[in-house]
Order: sequence, then C-alpha cells, then structure tokens
Amino acid sequence: MREEAHRPAAERCTRFVVDRTHMGRRASGIERITDQLFSPPALHPIALESSRECASRSSMIVQQMLANPTRAMLSRDTVWVFPGYPPSPAFVFLRERTVFYVHDLFLITRSQDLNRGAKLYMAPPFRLAIGALRYFLVNSETTLRELLAWVRPDAEVRLYRPVVGNVFGVTPRTKEQGSEGPLGRTRPLIVGALGTIEPRKNFLAAARVCEDLRRRLDVPVELHIIGRPGWGKDATELGRMPGVVLHGFLDDDEARAAIGRFDLFLSTAHDEGLGLPLLEMQYAGLPVVVPDQPIFREVLGGSGTFVDPARPDDAARTIARLFDAPDWRSSAARAAAANLDRWNRQAEADRRNVVAFLSAIAAGSGVQQEPAR
Repeated sequence: MREEAHRPAAERCTRFVVDRTHMGRRASGIERITDQLFSPPALHPIALESSRECASRSSMIVQQMLANPTRAMLSRDTVWVFPGYPPSPAFVFLRERTVFYVHDLFLITRSQDLNRGAKLYMAPPFRLAIGALRYFLVNSETTLRELLAWVRPDAEVRLYRPVVGNVFGVTPRTKEQGSEGPLGRTRPLIVGALGTIEPRKNFLAAARVCEDLRRRLDVPVELHIIGRPGWGKDATELGRMPGVVLHGFLDDDEARAAIGRFDLFLSTAHDEGLGLPLLEMQYAGLPVVVPDQPIFREVLGGSGTFVDPARPDDAARTIARLFDAPDWRSSAARAAAANLDRWNRQAEADRRNVVAFLSAIAAGSGVQQEPAR
C-alpha cells in the first residue's frame, strides 16, 4: 500500500495510537519512558489510544509485525507513535502517519554490544525506519545529532526529554547520618551502580576502578550493582570479584534502602542514549561519576565528575579527590539539585513543543522546517 503523501493529513488523522506492545513483560528504561512521556496526561490535550500490550515474546512479534500495520492501514485517520521497539517495515509506506521515538542508535552503531535477538529482530527494522520515516522524537541532544546523520533530508526531529522525578523516594543523607567528614575504616565506602548487567554497561571496568580506589584511599570499598543479569558473561565474572555485591532486581522499597547506603554513583557504560538513572540518583545528593563523553556532559553539566574508565588508576585518583573537601556530600547535593532543576525545566519545555508538533502532524498543516535542538 502506498501512503497518500500529497493528501492533507487533516482529512484522515484525528486519532493517535501509541504502540504499547512491549509493555506487558518487564519494566526497563524503555517501558518507563513509554508510561511517562506517552500517557494521556503527558500529551494532554491530545487524545491517545494504544495497541494491545503483550505478555509473551511471540504475541509481541505478531502484534508488532502484523496486527499494528493492518490496523493502521485500515484506520486511515490514525497517527501511530512508537516509543519503544522500531515499527514494522510496513510503516515505511505510512511515513506521514508514523512518529518514532529514538532512544539511541546502538542497534546500528554498537552491534558488538547486542544480543542475538536484537541483531536479528530489532536492528533491521530500526535501520529501515530511520532511513525512511519522516517524523522523529529523541531523548537528548546527543541522540539528535547522531540521528540527523541517518535520516532523510525532509525528516523532522524534535527533542522530548523526560522530566525526572524522585522515583525511588530517596533524600540526601544528613550530617547525623555520617554524610560528611574524612573517610575511615568503620564501614566500607559504597560505590553504587544500576542497570542490566551486560557488556555495554561495562560494569567490569567499574569493579577495576573500585579496586584502584581501595588501594588509593586505603579504606574498604565495595561496588553494589542493582540490576538483572543480562546476556554475556559479565555477571558471572563480577560475582567472582572481591568487593562486588550483586543485588539483582530490587523493588522500589529495596532499591531505596540500597541507594540510601551509597556514597557515590558510578557509571562506566560504553555509551548511553540518555542515562536516566544518573539524574534519578541525584535526588539522593550523590556525587555522580561518569565517562567523559558528550551525552554525560549534556545530562550532568557541571554537577558530574568525568573520568576515563579504561584508565582505572587515573579514574580512582579523580574520584579520591572528591573526598578531600570536608563538605563533599552537601556540596554534591547542592550541585545535584541545581542540575535537576535545569534538566526538568528543559524537559517541560520539550513537552509543550511536542504537543504542538504532534498536533501539526495530525492537522495536516505541515511542520515548520526549523533547526531541531
């Protein structure tokens, strides 16, 4: 079926359908973004419908590849929004009625970090979608810049960053809780990390940094990782390393208790499309240490500490300097609060712009060609 590219969308597009086929099986970052950014309250006053949530992988594949495009072709008054998995290749023929939210470009830029399912099922339609569709939303300026190198000249890309809330209900540690002062041997320094344990997260590098930090500070240092084991052998190797505590998946109350013991938060990921947990950890007032890459500087601004995970001794030296100041924790908490305010003001402006963007697509009035930022 060929999309009627020259026919005004106003004649047919009165409803938005959000693809939620990926929402029935687990709760990861993509699922959280779908709920937060593509819910009726988030996109009010736009009226939203949704596709069926799928509890199994087989039903999800059938829904994504067959049911979604069939429904879209039969319902010519709908605009389809894909906040999770890439759309079926059939949506290439419905490019004027398709909006794709791109979290990152790892499906084509970091194939070495993909499991077999992602390589075979997700990467091909993703590559096709970004090369053929017209309307895109992205989660960061870094993702925007990367995506612009792949899309067609007439593509429209808009920022839609999430407002970050205190999802774990954490608070900065008070002086009475031992947040300030020099480090000692009464308890270990707890370095926190969060995410699915897989090669892209590079937790093995975090463990090596903690080993060097232990030698440099001459105090016990433990790396506590919250997250499920994913594909690859990293979880097995981490489980054999001294000073590494694997918590696995934790519910909100358990995660709050674990985060409450963290002294700093460390990410050594090879790359991120956004890195939402970095901002969420700032509600705990933690120093956040990350690789020196554009996405992390975009997210954390002046509140982050930037290191090279491939040089663990240098990274440990940089981290150790954080504890030289007697008010290191309260200083980090002030910087974190300022950064969260900065980020959330930008994200709220994005939300208003996206509502206008989607409304223009549905109205068929055309989207103005203006520099995306």
